[in-house]
Amino acid sequence: MSLDHPTEGHEFDRDTRVDKRADGEFTATFTDGWTTFTSHPNGGYVLGTALNALRQTLSQPDPIAVSAFYLRPAAPGPALLRTETVREGRRTATGAVVAEQGGKEILRATATYGDLSAEGRELHLEGAPELPSPEDCHVPAEFADKPEGVTIAHRIEYRYPERPGWLDGKKDGTPRVDFWMRFADGRDADVHSLPAMVDFAVPAVLEIGEFTTITVELSTHVRARPAPGWLACRVFTKHLSHGLHEEDMEIWDSEGTLVAQARQLAMLL
Repeated sequence: MSLDHPTEGHEFDRDTRVDKRADGEFTATFTDGWTTFTSHPNGGYVLGTALNALRQTLSQPDPIAVSAFYLRPAAPGPALLRTETVREGRRTATGAVVAEQGGKEILRATATYGDLSAEGRELHLEGAPELPSPEDCHVPAEFADKPEGVTIAHRIEYRYPERPGWLDGKKDGTPRVDFWMRFADGRDADVHSLPAMVDFAVPAVLEIGEFTTITVELSTHVRARPAPGWLACRVFTKHLSHGLHEEDMEIWDSEGTLVAQARQLAMLL
């Protein structure tokens, strides 16, 4: 078990809870508390639930690399999670998890766990986003009013240095956004929530008028155990072609430490 801050009693932990049914088999219930513009549960939330099962089968404490393929949209309701230990090594442990609903696979992921307490050389060619303090940033009224149907906006707080243009119908922006993020109920991020949180950003392509996008594959690297507090985030897209785009995400903690990186391939609908 990772040496993280206590998280019992928070919404993310209740909604990603899994129950062991047999060796390598767990049950869960996806809630309607993390839905997005597509009306389906957020892919990061679904992955976080699946990893909650997988980590119970591996010896190492921290997820360090995760790759997830989204096969079908999830729906609120029961799910079956099947886990497999691929290899237990001295410094890392690798496993796989499949999430099913209605007898059909909705997600298949592989993850390697390690120990992020290890120390070594540090090199960063680019730093954290330069943002005003969260208290000096904008809370869009549309988010503060908790938009109906987009329930993830009820669970996550976002603060922007300026009002996002897409909220006013602009489609000529740059698909790159720096912002603050945290759980709305006061839960601090930890290594187990980060693989979900890298998918909690409002898609950068909204800045160019693309409002419906779904994840095909998501790769995440967890780089450090985060300090408590707000997370400084950077999300951007550089290439869109053939109806597909990548989205890169960086998360830095309140002490300016890089704690997670992710890249996903997404499809426009």
